Amino acid sequence: MSQSGQIRVALAQINPTVGDLKKNADLVSKHAFDAANAGAVIVVYPEMILTGYPVEDLANRASFREASIAAVSELATRINNEGNGDLTLLVGYLGQTQGGKPQNCVAVIYRGEIVATYIKHHLPNYGVFDEYRNFTPGAHSLVIRVCGVDIGIAICEDIWQSGGPVAELAKRDIGLLLVPNGSPYEINKNDARLILVKQRAIEVGAPLAYVNMTGGQDDLVFDGDTIVVSSSGELIARAPQFEDGLMVIDLDVKLASSDPDLIISAAPTLKYKKIVPGVARRLGDLEQIWQGLVIGLRDYVGKNNFKSVILGISGGIDSALVAALAADAIGADKVHGIALPSKYSSEHSLSDAKELASNIGLNYRIIQITPMVANLIENLRVDGLAEENLQARVRGLTLMALSNQEGHLVLATGNKSELAVGYSTMYGDAVGGFAPIKDLYKTQVWQLATWRNELAMLQGQTPPIPENSIKKEPSAELAPNQKDSDSLPEYKLLDQILSIYIDEDGGRAAALAAGFDPLLVDKVVGLVDRAEYKRRQYPPGTKISARAFGKDRRLPITSHWRES
Repeated sequence: MSQSGQIRVALAQINPTVGDLKKNADLVSKHAFDAANAGAVIVVYPEMILTGYPVEDLANRASFREASIAAVSELATRINNEGNGDLTLLVGYLGQTQGGKPQNCVAVIYRGEIVATYIKHHLPNYGVFDEYRNFTPGAHSLVIRVCGVDIGIAICEDIWQSGGPVAELAKRDIGLLLVPNGSPYEINKNDARLILVKQRAIEVGAPLAYVNMTGGQDDLVFDGDTIVVSSSGELIARAPQFEDGLMVIDLDVKLASSDPDLIISAAPTLKYKKIVPGVARRLGDLEQIWQGLVIGLRDYVGKNNFKSVILGISGGIDSALVAALAADAIGADKVHGIALPSKYSSEHSLSDAKELASNIGLNYRIIQITPMVANLIENLRVDGLAEENLQARVRGLTLMALSNQEGHLVLATGNKSELAVGYSTMYGDAVGGFAPIKDLYKTQVWQLATWRNELAMLQGQTPPIPENSIKKEPSAELAPNQKDSDSLPEYKLLDQILSIYIDEDGGRAAALAAGFDPLLVDKVVGLVDRAEYKRRQYPPGTKISARAFGKDRRLPITSHWRES
């Protein structure tokens, strides 16, 4: 019968930057100090922490692979020189085969050396992942003995697929399974993670620690949600979502009973005053989405070296929500809201925009576009829809000019409903460097705006979004008395059809089976299919759904296929 013992493990839930090997190495070093000071014997970092994740086609550059390999070797020496050599570190990095093919690796670092390497087996090739394109898979499991505990290692997708390293580790009678991850946030994904982690722990018959990264990377955002479960699948500890930090935990484990690939430290586990683990509060759905959008925007701005953002504020709900998100992400003093009224703008548009600016405390100014539009109409001789779109394009031109002159990042304010049906003007309201709410349906925009105002009231603050912006009927105000409903179905109805057709990939038949009118379904499906060329040219924005436009949903622009 196996003896039992205890091991103190540190789990680093942190935010790397793709390509910044020095900054990421500093992060690893800092948390190694914190782990050592807390008495941990092993510290686990997220997937590819040293290079950032995902690296996409950077993996194919020999220079980047060589720099990553050199950096992990230098890191091993550095950790030892800093006095933390007796700590075992699991550090993800970009490695390569002897033939120079890229691999997703974890280095096991101890006393200044890389004493073992584990290579990711299962390479996801769905949704936002293209790892078949970028990596060569590993073929062997790895078990290391640390302080008398036989520890198995797997990387992210390795536990999402049956068989492979998890099945091998189940046969090897390990005492602990450690899993570095780069798992992007999606609504309700945390529940799927917990179910999976419990299942795999029971399968291997050992506690499992699932360590995930935080922060934004282009259109992805990582929420942490580091999880530890017992060998019976009981939840032991769970880290806060969307927060950086180090979780230190004492785990009851069985001591050496397998045949490890490497013995790092065979000394008996030290006895400590046991740390009482905690399970952080789970955020509600709307709170999760808000945090994800805020952090996605914050890191896109910061990691791309912008100091401020600019957006058109029309008095409508979309621009109001984006302004509030931006203020929470980078501070109201770095947000520049520009009202761009035309001859069709209503009085409430300006008053609501001014109230928004006052509530949030952002930088606000008004630029009349009527003279610019009139000059272009006179010279181009356009009317009708061309004139409507011209107004949007003058607004886009104005924002881009201010961006060039003052150095702001332009935020596009379109939502997923509009993007789905092509209800936007290319080079007009679609201009920008980032689109924070492009993965939110219009109905979600209203829900989130209401939630953010309620949060402010609970905290004794001024609600950021004017009540009139939430309640009034949406309008682009490009023509007299124009309403979105002139061109589109009611958003509540539209979003239900879009969810079936886009998120569920259900097709026309599924929408009809749900009871929607055939003529309405055909109109919506036609609008979605014809708008693909617009979506390809839209700025990136934070993904919060399981089926965001972009890498999740890839369709040809030119296609004569029609649903029937």
